[in-house]
Amino acid sequence: MTLVNTAVRADVLLADGAVAVIRSLAPDDAAALHALHEGVSDEAIRLRFFAPSRDAAHRYVDKVLGDQSTLALVAQERGRVLGVATAEPMDTSTCEIAFLVADDARGRGVGTLLVEHLAALALERGYTQFEADVLLENHAMLEVFANAGFQASRTPDGSTVIVALTTGASDNSRALADAREFAAEARSLAPMLRPRGVAVVGVRTDGTGIGAAVLGSIRSGGFAGELAVVHPRASHVHGVDAFPSLKDVPGPVDVVIVCVPAEHVLEVIEQAAQIDVRAAVVVSSGFTELGPEGASIQRKVAQAARDGGIRLVGPNCLGLLANSPDVRLNATFSDNVPPSGGLAVATQSGGVGIVLSDLARELDLGVHTLVSLGNKADVSSNDLLAAWYDDPTVTAAALYLESFGNAAKFARFARRFAERKPLLAALGGRSAGGARAGASHTAAAATPAIGVDALFAQAGVIGCDDAEDLARTALLLAEQPRPQGRRIAILSNAGGMGVLAADAAGEAGLEVPEFSAGVQAQLAALVRGTTGTSNPVDAGAGVPPEEFAAMLEVLFASGEADAVLVLPVATGVTDAVASMDAIAEARARYPDIPAVVVPLGGLPTPAGLTAYRTTASAVRALGRVARYAEWLRIDHVSADPTPVTELVAHRQAVRGLLEEDLGGGWVTPPQAAAVLQGYGIEPLGVTVQGADAAAQAAQEQGFPVALKLADPEVVHKTDRGLVRVGLRDQAEVRAAVSDFEAELGRAPSVLVQPMATGVEIALGLVRDPALGPLVMVAAGGIATDIWDDRAFLVPPVSRTDAARAVRTLRIWPLLEGYRGSAPADVDSLESMIAALGRLAVDIPEVAELDLNPVMVSPSGCAVVDVKLRVDRPVGPDAGAPRQLRPVVRS
Repeated sequence: MTLVNTAVRADVLLADGAVAVIRSLAPDDAAALHALHEGVSDEAIRLRFFAPSRDAAHRYVDKVLGDQSTLALVAQERGRVLGVATAEPMDTSTCEIAFLVADDARGRGVGTLLVEHLAALALERGYTQFEADVLLENHAMLEVFANAGFQASRTPDGSTVIVALTTGASDNSRALADAREFAAEARSLAPMLRPRGVAVVGVRTDGTGIGAAVLGSIRSGGFAGELAVVHPRASHVHGVDAFPSLKDVPGPVDVVIVCVPAEHVLEVIEQAAQIDVRAAVVVSSGFTELGPEGASIQRKVAQAARDGGIRLVGPNCLGLLANSPDVRLNATFSDNVPPSGGLAVATQSGGVGIVLSDLARELDLGVHTLVSLGNKADVSSNDLLAAWYDDPTVTAAALYLESFGNAAKFARFARRFAERKPLLAALGGRSAGGARAGASHTAAAATPAIGVDALFAQAGVIGCDDAEDLARTALLLAEQPRPQGRRIAILSNAGGMGVLAADAAGEAGLEVPEFSAGVQAQLAALVRGTTGTSNPVDAGAGVPPEEFAAMLEVLFASGEADAVLVLPVATGVTDAVASMDAIAEARARYPDIPAVVVPLGGLPTPAGLTAYRTTASAVRALGRVARYAEWLRIDHVSADPTPVTELVAHRQAVRGLLEEDLGGGWVTPPQAAAVLQGYGIEPLGVTVQGADAAAQAAQEQGFPVALKLADPEVVHKTDRGLVRVGLRDQAEVRAAVSDFEAELGRAPSVLVQPMATGVEIALGLVRDPALGPLVMVAAGGIATDIWDDRAFLVPPVSRTDAARAVRTLRIWPLLEGYRGSAPADVDSLESMIAALGRLAVDIPEVAELDLNPVMVSPSGCAVVDVKLRVDRPVGPDAGAPRQLRPVVRS
């Protein structure tokens, strides 16, 4: 489910998969809150208030409703308040927490969800710790605190125990929360993904229209459950029993397929809620895609579905294909049903869904599920990844997306999924907007495509260009083992094809190593006159089938290739069909090494071989899967979070800067240094005013020194001659300050720095409107834009992520130690990159940040130049309120 706003409203799933809402307490909740406290058992009251006093409970309700300083959230399902949680400030950093859950709602995860969201709200308000005084026998409350996974301590105090826990999320609390959500999503979406009964609404009796097409697909697909049609007048529609309304359908209805005009969809959803239908697929169009009026209808439909506990796919979608042999539901308006298998597909485009189905049929690629998301009013790719995570019948997932509803959540869910099963994705609209207009190098370099590439690389997502790439890479994952490296052996009976394949392999990130002398000798001995044995291997146009297969076996057994590409060409000189059979037999004897075949010249493909139509598609798939296999072998250590007390202090300091009159939001060097020092980053030098102070500072720093203008409004200082380096004495410093004053027409503030040496690196931070923060690692200096040698990371950034990014740069050999030079302190650089990732997550008000250059030498990292801009959060960071004040419930 998508979090709408942690502090105001969050759509959540309870442990049993039911849809609920966590929201702030409102004044008109008084009656519901009193009813909650009146309806629970005497024992529940005693455990909560330490005495079986209903009067005490109701007095507390009145107190909370009238106390503006208390943070309070309620859990609500279908209009009924299930529970309440409160946090009463004890001092500026600590709140006393308590909660109460209705007796019949216990065991559904209500208390844990309330604690999670209340902790997030409290931290946003600047509170770093919760305390709770709990009776020793109140095992349910103690279990809630344990299940939440926050750092906690317990102190016995007579008949009670004082529980103290931090409000900041930890790796453990996130992992537990994700596990709960994955399980809840699986339960919530089970009626949709494995339905027993389906009703179709909106089928014309004359056989025209989308509804009739969907009904025809369901019938021809052989749905294994109960099928009904809702029609106001007919008793049968196209051979299926019809009923005047949903409540008249006699059998179970797990999913309603809605094909009525947009203006009637709300009525259908409301009827479905009345009979406890758990899922709806709205194929109808005419919603957000058509403008404000359609968007208004869509909001009402989505709200009605949430209020009724219905999971909704669409609207404006192709429909749903649940392709397991025991389900066989093709609730789409396409008859192209691929074979059943393990690939689960979610697509934001119905057209792409049809293409993927066609390709799967062509490739004999087994599909488990295909969900067309359409306008994503409710069910998203994140929800489906969660539901598929523990499903043993799902072996891989493929996504076609055109937007990220919650990019940070997608990155987290995708990484968890990819660690267990392959996840492929293609994103449409990656080039929209082009390069960002921005003042700093980091902002100018960040584009939507770059951010998506960074997200995919860190999360282990196998990024694909289009639907065909998705399908062909999925085929390789389904039929072949994963390669243990990037080395590929190429065997062909047409030398030119081998050469072209080697070029394509290099472009796909694969290595085509020269074989050892021993392997080449074995190959040469098999066929006299072989023209090439070094790799690619040219077997010659007339190679007999048995020798061709024998050469293939040499490659499999060599230990010098992680994958094999075979390019047999029908030449007319030898028996091509027999050659293909021999290749299949040889391949079967070495099942642990991935091998693909590109049969050319009309050759048939025998069973047991994974075949591609083109060399390019084969090597692209091999390259993608090899990179995924590499990612799996990495130990993915989580990024270290900032301690909550430090986090709150850092946030308050930066938010204080927003109250100052800053030109364009750019802060002064001392202000920037103060922000960075909180993350262990110490910019070089000292800022002073005037020539005398600069000369004195230079003397103290030690000559030679560099002098730079310290004016945040002048971003590219070098272009105006406002940077001087190698100044050797106080006279040169005074002269430089004088030149600055002449250029600016006023007395300047200047930054005085000792000269630093090392490899120039640029580090930065920028916020993408859709993806959120991005951290840049690049070749630095004044020519950073010319080198165009960059890598981007999506925070939070672990040391593993930082190490990978640094090693992808073309200048990596300089850091590693080039031609006898000493290796640079890469460890310090990686620490600094990880620290920037923490800053990016902690303080969304830092809109742009450039550290360029950072001089990386054997003795450490020297931050030579800093540009930092603050602004109100935008994009994904703008969801939560940013003022550190109590919640106002009016």
